[in-house]
Amino acid sequence: MSETSSPATHLPNMRRHYDMGHLSRESLDASPVTQFEKWLKEALEAGVIEPNAMTLATSTPDGRPLVRTVLLKSLDDRGFVFFTNLESRKAGHIAQNPHVALVFPWLALERQVIVTGTAERVPMAETVKYFLSRPRDSQIAAWASQQSRAISSRKFLEMEWAKIKEKFSSGEVPLPSFWGGFRVRPQTIEFWQGGPHRLHDRFQYTRGSDDAWTIDRLAP
Repeated sequence: MSETSSPATHLPNMRRHYDMGHLSRESLDASPVTQFEKWLKEALEAGVIEPNAMTLATSTPDGRPLVRTVLLKSLDDRGFVFFTNLESRKAGHIAQNPHVALVFPWLALERQVIVTGTAERVPMAETVKYFLSRPRDSQIAAWASQQSRAISSRKFLEMEWAKIKEKFSSGEVPLPSFWGGFRVRPQTIEFWQGGPHRLHDRFQYTRGSDDAWTIDRLAP
């Protein structure tokens, strides 16, 4: 591919003008969770693909970061919950360094929400309740996949899935001992709304020592 036909040559001129709306201090709810739920509802109504998809950033104890996309499965004043294999890289990182960050990239609405905080395991009862609500094939996949480990081929993965499906062909699929959930307890939650001329609106909620939230406008 010649340099002139490479998609990379178009990067400097790839530019979107953000003009879908503004965000003001007066429009914000005092609770960042309530504000998030409002934006999530609007993302759902707008038909945003996977509105509960969030980029999760973790890092090793020596500061080597890694990001991936996971799905938000529960939310309340305590934080944002997702589920995963407890032997995965993300779980290993969290066990050594619980400080994480989340990003909800609602680009269709020219919005993003950025969360920083610490991750902690959710109670077993909460994990069991969610696991039992999953489609049966997804429950089987949780058993079949040794997440983050190298495997020889996709065929190997499919054979493992078929083996587990046969093993649990009757009755409920039990919760794997190596599968569970994490709750990200937020320290900051930033709401970002794209604005004309790159003058974006950014408001950050910061949790105080008394669990009260303060709100600051950030320069774009």
